[in-house]
Amino acid sequence: MKDILNFLSLFFLIFLLESSSYAHTINYHVEEKGISVRAFYSTNDPASYSQYEIFGPGDTLPHQTGRTDKNGFLSFLPDKAGVWKVKIRGESTHGFHGIVIDVEVNKALNLESFSKPLVATHTKLITGVSLIIGVIGIYAFLISRRR
Repeated sequence: MKDILNFLSLFFLIFLLESSSYAHTINYHVEEKGISVRAFYSTNDPASYSQYEIFGPGDTLPHQTGRTDKNGFLSFLPDKAGVWKVKIRGESTHGFHGIVIDVEVNKALNLESFSKPLVATHTKLITGVSLIIGVIGIYAFLISRRR
């Protein structure tokens, strides 16, 4: 009988110690929500571990700060609709770089649109003008060689 009481006492003691350790854990839940941004210098050169700040519409204090991951990604969960500003400051082998991205969030708190760099929005125009200038340059060079 004494062995059974010792066993039960030990069992309850372990149970109490074990249950108190759960009070110090971090609970989590994974959801398919939020907005992600990938920052990079070129296609194969991500802006790894770059500092960023995210400001909500009309906010003066950052909603979130941190560093991008090794692949240049950052994610955030907006809590109101409007234009969010994502400020990224990266350092590459040839100095510091910075950019501000405007991310428009709709009333359902989903991505509506985002600002793109000038090169991305006018790539076809820039390529076309470059080709025309190149062809005119080659033509002018060939004409000058004939004279």
